Amino acid sequence: MQAAKVYRHLLKAVKKHIGKEEYKRHFRDFITQVFPKSSALSDPLATQQKLNLAHDYTFLLNSVHHQKDLLFSYNIAVDRSDEMKRLLGKSAASVGLKIPDVYQP
Repeated sequence: MQAAKVYRHLLKAVKKHIGKEEYKRHFRDFITQVFPKSSALSDPLATQQKLNLAHDYTFLLNSVHHQKDLLFSYNIAVDRSDEMKRLLGKSAASVGLKIPDVYQP
């Protein structure tokens, strides 16, 4: 039961923070290939080590992106245009609208 939970959280973190694009699919493919093999091992110590590693990697992904969001919110000398576009897009989506893409020649 714990293995399924860790696996699900890891896939969610990869999907959310790394992306769903086709050229980034190798991250998800690696996880789906390696993870079932670790739960099928007869050595419970190795299985637990792999579960801990997957949990730690999930925590790392979430923490790095949370720190990045905090730095953006503190306005630490970074370009905030992408952040503002994302924020405006979320606000518009919450009422059922979509912000049009700006044409750039």
